[in-house]
Amino acid sequence: MEAILREMAADTALAVEVVAVLLIVYGAIQTVGRTIGHLIRGTTPSGWRTELFVQFGVWLLLGLQFALAADIVRTVIAPTWNDIGQLAAIAAIRTFLNYFLERDIENASRDSPTAKTI
Repeated sequence: MEAILREMAADTALAVEVVAVLLIVYGAIQTVGRTIGHLIRGTTPSGWRTELFVQFGVWLLLGLQFALAADIVRTVIAPTWNDIGQLAAIAAIRTFLNYFLERDIENASRDSPTAKTI
């Protein structure tokens, strides 16, 4: 029974990681496309870089949250102390990244009237 649960947890974690990657890739494609559009047009409104930073940052935050969720799911079934330690380190790093990225996004949104979150 435990082997079945481990397999289900591994499959679920993989699916959640795929979602994380897709979210980040989508955000990156969207950001690159908008950047190219601004560069081709040549007439760029003020604050467009900040707007792109905020929008891409939101996608990164969402992707990081899904990646953390995948790590949690992966260690749910009978974790060892080594697994728990690795999860704690990963969670701390990702929480650190999320905190500072979210703070930067809030500051950029506040400073730029054209920047909107998704």
